[in-house]
Amino acid sequence: MNYSYSNKSSLTHAKITKPPGKYKTKLMMLKNTIRETVFENLALCDEVSEVQELILIRNEEKKFLLRKLCQIDPQVDIEVQRIINTNTTQTPLSTSTTPPKKPKKRSNNDDHKGSKRKLTSKTQKKLLQLIPLDQTGHPIYPIVLDNLSIHSIGEIVCDRPEFHSEEAIFPVDYISTRIYGSMKDPTSKCVYTCKISSMNDSPRFELTPDDDPTATIIGSSADMCHSLLLQQINDTLSLNVVSVRPRGNDFFGLTHPTVLNLIQSSPAAKKCTNYRWSKFEVSKSGECYVEDPDTCLSFESLQNSINYCKFKMTSEIHPQPSTSILQSKESFGSYYV
Repeated sequence: MNYSYSNKSSLTHAKITKPPGKYKTKLMMLKNTIRETVFENLALCDEVSEVQELILIRNEEKKFLLRKLCQIDPQVDIEVQRIINTNTTQTPLSTSTTPPKKPKKRSNNDDHKGSKRKLTSKTQKKLLQLIPLDQTGHPIYPIVLDNLSIHSIGEIVCDRPEFHSEEAIFPVDYISTRIYGSMKDPTSKCVYTCKISSMNDSPRFELTPDDDPTATIIGSSADMCHSLLLQQINDTLSLNVVSVRPRGNDFFGLTHPTVLNLIQSSPAAKKCTNYRWSKFEVSKSGECYVEDPDTCLSFESLQNSINYCKFKMTSEIHPQPSTSILQSKESFGSYYV
């Protein structure tokens, strides 16, 4: 029995000490090469960032020393000013020497086509969504328009020009809600309540998140509130996932065709002299108005932008292996672990 036991142990020892196969060895070598390449890439990235910081520091030191030298020696300051003046005067001269381009002559057909394009762009109608009405003909609230909901259309102030523009009218007590990324966690949904009120004979715009009502954004325009919201989202993520160029009237829902139609149906809207009226059409096929899927308006587009920025950062830190390595990985088959 002892002999059989020792024989079994020697067999298991022989299995353990069996040398790896050819593909197993290649796989281990590839893994080591990939690991070394990743570490080398990280080291090079650190070195490049350090060099860039040194360049910025040296540039600031150069500017500081030049200012000090100009303070000590007035002749140097005069020479620097002379160089700046010569550089600024030479640039417009070079542009003025270029001969002006002759305008191309247009035929009568081209003018006719251009006028047609202008007319079609001006008279282009917006698609109107049907909403439920009560027995008196008033809309039933809330009016759900995809990610936007209207809870009150408010009252138009027509005797003050601050309460309307060419693009939209700002009714007092207008209330809407929109689903967008939270300021605390932009990857999670948040319902923002948009309100318009009157303060010191001027409109007051408010954006209140439902997850933190104390963090209300207040501004003198919808663009101001929207810009502060977008900036806060970028600051929370420490990434520029969304442009801070505001679209406040769109975010509040003031430019939605259904909302514009309700506002324009009020007799007071005709007294808003600066407002430019819009035309609408009702879809016979049941097609609804589709809002612009902009990152600053759509929660889904915001999530796509966040995921793309995160993927871009990870790909820069940990680069993807080349296609030749991926093809060799498939050729290993069952040996790949």
